[in-house]
Amino acid sequence: MPADRLHLVRHGEVHNPQRVLYGRLPGYGLSDHGRRMARSAAEHVRGLGRDRVGALIASPLQRTRESAEPFTELFGLEPVIDERVIEPTNVFEGRRMKRALMNPLNWRHLVRPSVPSWGEPYASIAGRMQEAMDAAWQTADAGDVVIVSHQAPIWITHLAIAGESLRHDPRTRRCALSSVTSFERTRKGDWIEVAYAEPASTVGAVDVGAV
Repeated sequence: MPADRLHLVRHGEVHNPQRVLYGRLPGYGLSDHGRRMARSAAEHVRGLGRDRVGALIASPLQRTRESAEPFTELFGLEPVIDERVIEPTNVFEGRRMKRALMNPLNWRHLVRPSVPSWGEPYASIAGRMQEAMDAAWQTADAGDVVIVSHQAPIWITHLAIAGESLRHDPRTRRCALSSVTSFERTRKGDWIEVAYAEPASTVGAVDVGAV
């Protein structure tokens, strides 16, 4: 039996004192604030008053696995790791963006923002995310599905499902730390976004780790 609703949950704040773009780099786990954020996201899903969560999926990166821990505690599910919901690749990994953009040698990575030229194509991200969502929906034993992922994959999924252009300014994304973007499927099998929530306080949070 397929699932009832699917929630794309972004990870919480990352411990990133150097404020670099961490991308897929190892060693970037949640800050104490980020752990509280992740807990708020899990409590929000539990408080929706729906029957249950039947499947928990997470990106393999440390910050998403740690953000899945409160869901394990509240719903008794161990996360299934899915590479398809990982952060996209990015040539600016390990750098501070403001400094990187001041170097003319890096400007060549910005010439085609519609692709984007600095990392994995948006179309590729949208495709792998929908594959992961489709698979999770069909294999879940009823109830809701939670997928803990990253800002870019979640926002690009939003754009793709809304039928909007995938080209966008990363600074305009509506995808806060530990936000919850929820989807259902129509009778025709199409995805439709049904809710967006920001259950965690982001006051004072550092959110500079992705493009």
